[in-house]
Amino acid sequence: MTTLATDTDAITCTDKARAKAYSLMAEAGISHPEYFLRVGVKGGGCSGLTYELDFDNEPKAGDMEFGDDQLKIVCDMKSFLYLCGTELDFTDGLNGKGFHFNNPNASRTCGCGESFSI
Repeated sequence: MTTLATDTDAITCTDKARAKAYSLMAEAGISHPEYFLRVGVKGGGCSGLTYELDFDNEPKAGDMEFGDDQLKIVCDMKSFLYLCGTELDFTDGLNGKGFHFNNPNASRTCGCGESFSI
């Protein structure tokens, strides 16, 4: 796995998103040290591109690795081109519940927040 050298381009997550990821890992019976959070992008959705978020324990060639001792975030190089500088957050308010990508590269997002365009 390759680690990105500059912190400004890193994919990060808020404390709230990290806590929710840990909670979901525990509910699924996933061992934290062995697993990481995989983020990615694929074509589709009402704006052209959709976010992907999953737990994984198998790094792939060319993966970018981010995070700290608390939660490792992994992204493939193609997706990183769209997600560079993104912050992953979690909201549980009345206007929606779930993970939210604060993506500085997105020029347009859909109403549900799950797809975007550049």
